[in-house]
Amino acid sequence: MGINISNFLNSKSKNHKMIDFQDLDHLDGLSVSAVNANLYNTKRDDLVMFYFRQGANFASVYTKSKVLSENIKWNLNQKSKKIFSLIINTRNANSFTGEQGYKSMQSIAESLSLELTKKQKQDEDEPKTIKTKNIIFGCTGTIGEIFPLEKIISNIPYLIENIKYTQNKLIWMKAALAILTTDTKPKMAMEECYIGKTLIKIYGIAKGSGMIHPNLATTLGYIFTDANLSNDILKKLLKKNVENTFNAISCDGDTSTNDMVSIFSTGQAKHLKVNNYNDQKLKNFDQSLNKVLLNLAKRVVADGEGASKFITIKINDAKNDMDAKKIAFSIGNSPLVKTAIAGEDPNWGRIVMAIGKSQVPINTKKLGIKFGKINIIHDGKLHSSYNENETAEYMKNSNIEISVRVGTGKKNFTAYTMDLTKKYIEINADYRS
Repeated sequence: MGINISNFLNSKSKNHKMIDFQDLDHLDGLSVSAVNANLYNTKRDDLVMFYFRQGANFASVYTKSKVLSENIKWNLNQKSKKIFSLIINTRNANSFTGEQGYKSMQSIAESLSLELTKKQKQDEDEPKTIKTKNIIFGCTGTIGEIFPLEKIISNIPYLIENIKYTQNKLIWMKAALAILTTDTKPKMAMEECYIGKTLIKIYGIAKGSGMIHPNLATTLGYIFTDANLSNDILKKLLKKNVENTFNAISCDGDTSTNDMVSIFSTGQAKHLKVNNYNDQKLKNFDQSLNKVLLNLAKRVVADGEGASKFITIKINDAKNDMDAKKIAFSIGNSPLVKTAIAGEDPNWGRIVMAIGKSQVPINTKKLGIKFGKINIIHDGKLHSSYNENETAEYMKNSNIEISVRVGTGKKNFTAYTMDLTKKYIEINADYRS
């Protein structure tokens, strides 16, 4: 086993070094396999399987797009309490593929369930029969193209053959690279925490670079833990923590048909029983899960298509959470704001414009705007100390922070986005060529 060199080289970026990647290692109850199914007609891994030998409790949040990919439809139709396998393909979104796309999920699930059941009989003391309902899918890539069923089916034996019961950093890197599309680098994160006195691992990988805007879930994100938590607890934890992480990012304002964020609990850590979502023993786990999700979400934005700036937008003192979020994304999704930042132009008038178009009631006499620590607007007027040259110099930074004081309440929200460069246009103009 080794890292597919094509994936690795394509992931390199002048702004990021390998040291940025955390050292994910073994997580009990999980096995990983990644292969080249030739979906791109190149020598890169493009098909990944996560296999849970004893099954895993799980929860997912999915896109709210009114056009759902066929794999999302499949996932929503499976009512199993345990998942034994998650399989992810790149290059093809399996969206707007109709009956052929959905039946492909059925065919793959039938083939994979048979092979994994054989694997159970070979390797387990108490083998289980794995059914199609125990398998869910992640798909990412181009919308509307015929789903490559035969290529994937023919590579299932290789996925089974390449199962690694013990993971290390290289295996996680291999899996993270295999799910990329226009991404330039893999996205991995980890935290360790405690439930009672038992050490718990939380690992995660994600992909996403374009077609990124929050709407329940954004991009593809997969979290794995050895904690023993029920589906109901996982669902509540995920829905809560996705709001200020994956639902707080936007690259270009477009919501995919394939968005999903899932968490899988292998139950292998022998901690004190957690009875419900409000159990105090979950506090440390809850905080650590949020850190993993936020780390991954920020990596998606930092790797936004053509991005040269990472932008943090802090909205303070709004009347309610919804108002704060509307203003944040009105700024973060404005092409005029994003292009000004790409051009390193301190055009604060575009921030004022974006606040106004959000349709949120504003007390202009209390309005405040800052770039970093530089006061721009204070109590509705240009700050007396404002210096255009100082602000222009600040705009040369790769990390830009915009703070807005609304002055209508006490609610806050922080969003993350990137600038809009000529490179974004080039990437998306050439996406299918």
